[in-house]
Amino acid sequence: MNILLVEDDREAAAYLVKGLTQSGHVVEHADNGPDGLHLALTGTYDALILDRMLPGLDGLSLLSALRAANNATPVLFLSALGEVDDRVAGLRAGGDDYLVKPYAFSELVARLEGLDRRVRQEPANARLQIADLVFDRDRHRVTRAGRTIRLQPREMRLLEYLMRNAGKVVTRTMLLEQVWDYHFDPQTNVIDVHISRLRAKIDRDFTPSLLHTVRGAGYRLGIAEE
Repeated sequence: MNILLVEDDREAAAYLVKGLTQSGHVVEHADNGPDGLHLALTGTYDALILDRMLPGLDGLSLLSALRAANNATPVLFLSALGEVDDRVAGLRAGGDDYLVKPYAFSELVARLEGLDRRVRQEPANARLQIADLVFDRDRHRVTRAGRTIRLQPREMRLLEYLMRNAGKVVTRTMLLEQVWDYHFDPQTNVIDVHISRLRAKIDRDFTPSLLHTVRGAGYRLGIAEE
């Protein structure tokens, strides 16, 4: 996705830009309201992440100006203002979603993906397929080239998450949050062990390899790019 981030907190913005970029998104950043509005009106974005409290022009006013200009870019508010009235104000101003700080990075990514699906009107699919690897969630069955692959429950969950994010870089933080429900780093090799086991089961006796390590970033499921 091509994302515009309007956030005046330098550290928070740097964290988001790094995480979203590692997740395969393209991010442009503005650190104040007027610059954010200018970029939103002149650029083309799949989503806008918008803080409420911004120098020069607050988030609600920025969004009102954007909607008044008939700009329908999906907007996710990311704000420390988390009372019910704050969230209602954000949604009534034209926001499409509202996430309160502090937040889980994986939840932010999931919400952005939800906005993208809503726009593209792509329904969630119970049957996932990457090349000849098939995950049938309803039947709880995984096959590759027609051969059944037996996975442990955690491996199933790991594979489903990777397949739902096929082609994208999935970071270790995202895996810890989405597959293990950890919102901290347990300082163990649990991810490496499960990735190794999963790779052996879905790739060892097949070609091409589908599960790839992206050095310094995480993992990506899909056919290797030339």
